[in-house]
Amino acid sequence: STIRKDEVEDLIESKVISGGMIPKVRCCMSALDNGVAKTHIIDGRQEHAILLEIFTHEGIGTEIVK
Repeated sequence: STIRKDEVEDLIESKVISGGMIPKVRCCMSALDNGVAKTHIIDGRQEHAILLEIFTHEGIGTEIVK
């Protein structure tokens, strides 16, 4: 899935993003503020997670973009 940076605070306030995901998402927002074009949050416990995120159309994680 893809989330725009301007949607993040509303998702945190509505508890769609909560707990330990908040600092991860905030780090992604910081990266976007500092010139990174897009970020991805993926489950590193899943085998081949990064390959599935990068090389499949559907992906397996969440992309945060400007």
